[in-house]
Amino acid sequence: MVGTPALEGTYISEMDMWPLECREFNRNYQFYDNLREGRFTTTKCQKCGHIAFPPGVICPKCWSEELEWVDLPQRATVVAVTETQAGAPLGFPLPLIIAWLNFGKDSPIKHLLGRVINCAEGELKDGDEVKFVVFDVPAHPIDVKKETKVCDRVYYAFERVK
Repeated sequence: MVGTPALEGTYISEMDMWPLECREFNRNYQFYDNLREGRFTTTKCQKCGHIAFPPGVICPKCWSEELEWVDLPQRATVVAVTETQAGAPLGFPLPLIIAWLNFGKDSPIKHLLGRVINCAEGELKDGDEVKFVVFDVPAHPIDVKKETKVCDRVYYAFERVK
Protein backbone atom coordinates (compact mmCIF):
# COMPACT_ATOMS: atom_id res chain seq x y z
CA MET A 1 0.00 0.00 0.00
CA VAL A 2 1.24 3.51 -0.78
CA GLY A 3 0.97 6.40 1.69
CA THR A 4 0.50 6.69 5.41
CA PRO A 5 -2.79 4.72 5.51
CA ALA A 6 -0.49 1.67 5.67
CA LEU A 7 -0.45 2.17 9.44
CA GLU A 8 -4.24 1.80 9.64
CA GLY A 9 -4.96 5.05 11.42
CA THR A 10 -2.35 4.63 14.15
CA TYR A 11 -0.21 7.59 13.13
CA ILE A 12 -1.19 11.27 13.17
CA SER A 13 1.63 13.28 11.60
CA GLU A 14 0.21 16.65 12.65
CA MET A 15 0.68 15.69 16.32
CA ASP A 16 4.19 14.29 15.98
CA MET A 17 6.61 15.79 18.53
CA TRP A 18 9.69 13.87 17.38
CA PRO A 19 12.07 14.74 14.52
CA LEU A 20 12.28 12.82 11.27
CA GLU A 21 15.50 10.83 11.58
CA CYS A 22 16.00 9.08 8.27
CA ARG A 23 18.61 10.03 5.70
CA GLU A 24 15.93 11.00 3.18
CA PHE A 25 14.49 13.79 5.37
CA ASN A 26 17.19 14.96 7.77
CA ARG A 27 20.74 16.08 7.06
CA ASN A 28 21.55 15.40 10.72
CA TYR A 29 20.59 11.72 10.46
CA GLN A 30 24.07 10.78 11.76
CA PHE A 31 23.13 12.21 15.19
CA TYR A 32 20.29 9.67 15.43
CA ASP A 33 22.46 6.85 14.11
CA ASN A 34 24.96 7.73 16.86
CA LEU A 35 22.14 7.62 19.43
CA ARG A 36 21.24 4.12 18.24
CA GLU A 37 24.87 3.17 18.97
CA GLY A 38 24.57 4.64 22.49
CA ARG A 39 26.69 7.69 21.66
CA PHE A 40 25.80 11.26 22.70
CA THR A 41 27.37 13.48 20.04
CA THR A 42 27.40 16.89 18.44
CA THR A 43 29.21 18.67 15.64
CA LYS A 44 32.52 20.53 15.70
CA CYS A 45 33.62 22.91 12.95
CA GLN A 46 36.85 21.80 11.31
CA LYS A 47 37.63 25.38 10.23
CA CYS A 48 37.13 27.44 13.39
CA GLY A 49 36.79 24.71 16.06
CA HIS A 50 33.38 25.89 17.31
CA ILE A 51 31.28 23.19 19.02
CA ALA A 52 27.53 23.70 19.10
CA PHE A 53 24.60 21.77 20.51
CA PRO A 54 22.25 20.74 19.08
CA PRO A 55 24.32 19.51 16.14
CA GLY A 56 23.92 21.32 12.87
CA VAL A 57 24.85 21.07 9.22
CA ILE A 58 26.70 24.41 9.14
CA CYS A 59 28.85 26.18 11.72
CA PRO A 60 26.87 29.02 13.36
CA LYS A 61 30.10 31.03 13.79
CA CYS A 62 31.84 30.85 10.40
CA TRP A 63 29.15 29.22 8.19
CA SER A 64 31.45 26.38 7.15
CA GLU A 65 29.91 23.04 6.20
CA GLU A 66 33.10 21.19 7.19
CA LEU A 67 31.96 19.57 10.42
CA GLU A 68 33.00 16.47 12.34
CA TRP A 69 31.21 14.48 15.02
CA VAL A 70 32.53 14.63 18.59
CA ASP A 71 31.39 12.64 21.61
CA LEU A 72 29.88 14.36 24.62
CA PRO A 73 29.98 13.22 28.25
CA GLN A 74 27.25 10.80 29.24
CA ARG A 75 26.96 12.10 32.80
CA ALA A 76 26.14 15.53 34.14
CA THR A 77 25.24 17.34 37.36
CA VAL A 78 21.84 18.94 37.89
CA VAL A 79 22.05 22.70 38.43
CA ALA A 80 18.32 23.48 38.50
CA VAL A 81 15.08 21.53 38.01
CA THR A 82 11.58 22.34 36.84
CA GLU A 83 8.61 19.97 36.88
CA THR A 84 5.57 20.53 34.66
CA GLN A 85 2.45 19.19 36.36
CA ALA A 86 -0.05 20.18 33.64
CA GLY A 87 0.00 21.35 30.06
CA ALA A 88 2.82 19.12 28.84
CA PRO A 89 2.84 18.37 25.11
CA LEU A 90 0.70 15.45 23.97
CA GLY A 91 2.46 12.14 24.55
CA PHE A 92 4.68 13.33 27.39
CA PRO A 93 3.91 11.76 30.79
CA LEU A 94 3.53 13.97 33.83
CA PRO A 95 5.45 15.25 35.56
CA LEU A 96 7.57 16.48 32.65
CA ILE A 97 10.96 17.08 34.28
CA ILE A 98 13.47 19.44 32.66
CA ALA A 99 16.87 20.14 34.24
CA TRP A 100 19.71 22.57 33.59
CA LEU A 101 22.71 20.24 33.40
CA ASN A 102 26.40 20.97 33.91
CA PHE A 103 28.81 18.69 32.05
CA GLY A 104 31.97 20.02 33.71
CA LYS A 105 34.92 22.12 32.63
CA ASP A 106 36.50 19.46 30.40
CA SER A 107 33.38 18.90 28.30
CA PRO A 108 33.02 20.25 24.74
CA ILE A 109 29.72 21.77 25.90
CA LYS A 110 29.36 23.11 29.43
CA HIS A 111 25.58 23.21 29.94
CA LEU A 112 22.43 21.78 28.42
CA LEU A 113 18.72 21.96 29.16
CA GLY A 114 17.65 18.31 29.14
CA ARG A 115 14.65 16.11 29.85
CA VAL A 116 14.92 13.73 32.81
CA ILE A 117 12.89 10.52 32.62
CA ASN A 118 12.08 7.62 34.97
CA CYS A 119 12.09 9.97 37.94
CA ALA A 120 9.23 10.53 40.39
CA GLU A 121 7.84 13.94 41.22
CA GLY A 122 10.08 15.78 43.69
CA GLU A 123 12.83 13.14 43.50
CA LEU A 124 15.39 15.06 41.39
CA LYS A 125 17.37 17.69 43.31
CA ASP A 126 20.04 20.24 42.52
CA GLY A 127 23.45 18.55 42.70
CA ASP A 128 22.16 15.10 41.65
CA GLU A 129 24.05 13.22 38.97
CA VAL A 130 22.23 12.14 35.80
CA LYS A 131 23.25 9.83 32.98
CA PHE A 132 22.47 9.87 29.26
CA VAL A 133 19.92 7.30 28.03
CA VAL A 134 18.41 6.50 24.64
CA PHE A 135 14.77 5.48 24.26
CA ASP A 136 12.49 4.48 21.41
CA VAL A 137 9.88 6.92 20.13
CA PRO A 138 7.00 6.15 17.76
CA ALA A 139 8.08 5.04 14.30
CA HIS A 140 7.37 7.35 11.39
CA PRO A 141 5.97 6.35 8.01
CA ILE A 142 7.73 7.93 5.04
CA ASP A 143 6.87 7.88 1.37
CA VAL A 144 10.01 7.30 -0.70
CA LYS A 145 9.98 6.54 -4.42
CA LYS A 146 6.34 5.45 -4.55
CA GLU A 147 6.49 3.16 -1.55
CA THR A 148 5.93 3.56 2.15
CA LYS A 149 8.52 2.48 4.63
CA VAL A 150 8.56 2.92 8.37
CA CYS A 151 11.45 4.80 9.93
CA ASP A 152 12.22 3.55 13.45
CA ARG A 153 13.18 6.40 15.74
CA VAL A 154 15.01 7.02 18.99
CA TYR A 155 15.66 10.04 21.16
CA TYR A 156 17.71 10.88 24.22
CA ALA A 157 17.06 12.01 27.75
CA PHE A 158 18.75 11.68 31.12
CA GLU A 159 18.05 9.52 34.18
CA ARG A 160 18.97 10.13 37.79
CA VAL A 161 21.96 8.08 38.94
CA LYS A 162 20.87 6.35 42.13
